[in-house]
Amino acid sequence: MGKFQTPIRSLPAFEKSEFADDWRELMRLYLVRRTRSFIKSYYTKTDETNGRKYLTFPDGTRSYFPDRLPKKVEYPFNVSDPNDQYIKLYADEVVQIINNLNLPRYGLGQDQYLNQKPLVKPSSAESIIMQNLGRAGARLKGFARTNLFKRLESSGYSFLLSISRHILRNYIFIYAIENKLPFPIGKQDAIILDDYLEDQDTDLTFSEEEKINLFLEGSAYYAQAQKVYELFHKEFRNRFDWIGSQLFSENLKEALINDSGDLIKILKIGRDWSATKDKQLNALYDLITKIHWKEKVLIFTQFADTARYIAEELKNRNVDKVEYVTGDDEDPTEYAYRFSPDSNDKRKEINEVNEIRVLITTDVLSEGQNLQDAHIILNYDLPWAIIRLIQRAGRVDRIGQKAEKIFCYSFLPEDGIERIIRLRSRLKARLEQSDEVLGSPDEVFFDNQKIRSQLEGLYSEQSGILDEEEDGEVDLASYAFQIWKNATDAEPKLINLIQEMPNVVYATKVNNDLKENEGVILYSRTADDNDVLVWTNTTGAVITQSQLTILKAAFCTPETIPQYRLGQHHQLVAKGMEYIKAAELNTGGQLGKQTSVRYRIYMHLTRFYEEFKNTLFVTDSLNLINSIKA
Repeated sequence: MGKFQTPIRSLPAFEKSEFADDWRELMRLYLVRRTRSFIKSYYTKTDETNGRKYLTFPDGTRSYFPDRLPKKVEYPFNVSDPNDQYIKLYADEVVQIINNLNLPRYGLGQDQYLNQKPLVKPSSAESIIMQNLGRAGARLKGFARTNLFKRLESSGYSFLLSISRHILRNYIFIYAIENKLPFPIGKQDAIILDDYLEDQDTDLTFSEEEKINLFLEGSAYYAQAQKVYELFHKEFRNRFDWIGSQLFSENLKEALINDSGDLIKILKIGRDWSATKDKQLNALYDLITKIHWKEKVLIFTQFADTARYIAEELKNRNVDKVEYVTGDDEDPTEYAYRFSPDSNDKRKEINEVNEIRVLITTDVLSEGQNLQDAHIILNYDLPWAIIRLIQRAGRVDRIGQKAEKIFCYSFLPEDGIERIIRLRSRLKARLEQSDEVLGSPDEVFFDNQKIRSQLEGLYSEQSGILDEEEDGEVDLASYAFQIWKNATDAEPKLINLIQEMPNVVYATKVNNDLKENEGVILYSRTADDNDVLVWTNTTGAVITQSQLTILKAAFCTPETIPQYRLGQHHQLVAKGMEYIKAAELNTGGQLGKQTSVRYRIYMHLTRFYEEFKNTLFVTDSLNLINSIKA
């Protein structure tokens, strides 16, 4: 590879107009990012005495790669005990209530909630808010419903607290309607109404004592809502946008009351929640006091409420040197230093008194921190995307880690994955029935075979399940350069052989991909010095511009058997060139030089769109992409 691009019998023609001396030049649009598995595969040596991979530093010292070992911590569900607090919250009645919620605060722009003949016309600012609310309604409902289920999996306490907050916010709107007052709409993003959807769960309106009181009745919520509303309107008015309640119909008030009544039923079901009977929390306590009672332990959870709850309960049980950190903290790095002073070169500043042994954190510390003084990670709740678990393991699996093994514990219900699969599948069915969509690409359900296998791998403590997907996040400059380096290291004569080849050549190989992806891969450097790599099918339509996908598709070895070109090969090359010329004409002048920020952003978004178009994660992206050219 290098001088030639391959038409491939079922995959593609790979044309080349000019040889690039450096593969990095070909992929210069991308940041350098090399995954652990990539470095381990291409840059390490193997210690013959123990078989471990290591890097050698300039001073001759070695840095060994530890093994990531998945471990499970099971906590029991007693199905036969009607008083088991986990069983009560996972009951069909609770799931059904959540699935049947109207969630009207997330659908304020829907016709059923709008006053078709308001006495006062909306202001221009109110009209903009209503437009935003109308566009985002279905997505926000799916986002809110999903987060309630995620909190249920995270912690019974956090789930009940979220339910209580949701009811209170409903009553804030009810109070505004009955008193003809405007609704407070979050100003940071006018379509997101609740702090509790994010890690930052802290509510300005709750004292610590009020947070503990989860089980208010309707009248008590109404009284509390009045206090909260007055606080928002007087002291925190500028933190919100405001929209008149008179613009909405009585249907809104009715839906708010009905939802609140149903949510109060859940609070009554969980009324007897007790931390001492929290089997998941008890399993955690046993692990850090009986098994890993000396070592540093890093505990991850998705939610600040859960982090706060764990920390407070462990302190109540006399566990020393426990702290928690969330997105609410102004300086999360301070906690990283106190937990991992050696790896952060802070040993002189951190003494035994303020050093942390057990740190509970949200994903605020899942990236960009050195925490390798520890080698034990606990995933208290299970993220809905396994990449989160891999990122968390990476916080301690860094250069400077001395342990041979990193233990990555996951807390899992004793009756296996079926309970989780069943819960998430019911939610997915509800979202699909109501045309609700999820709030972010991280919302992955463990119900397709690949994801289900990953979850089963956690339960069976399968080796390698927490390693990165092979080369999945490597920057393409590194990937392409490594292809070239591997080839020339194995066969040095390729260096001269390829450089002596003419600029325009092609080759063909069998396509191991889908039959419908038969076609041509085309590379060209344009007159404006832009590199373009595209894959078209047999009709000349673009299959993908994903650089990594194309490079993998074109992969071959000296033993690869050449094939005859497709009959329409040259016509497909011409189609590809037409596409490249059109792309250059439409974007080149407006985007500026290829080194410009605008050009890079445009190319990133375009390739992302081409790869994921017509999926959940790409909907109205073309307007955004085209706006960059404007």
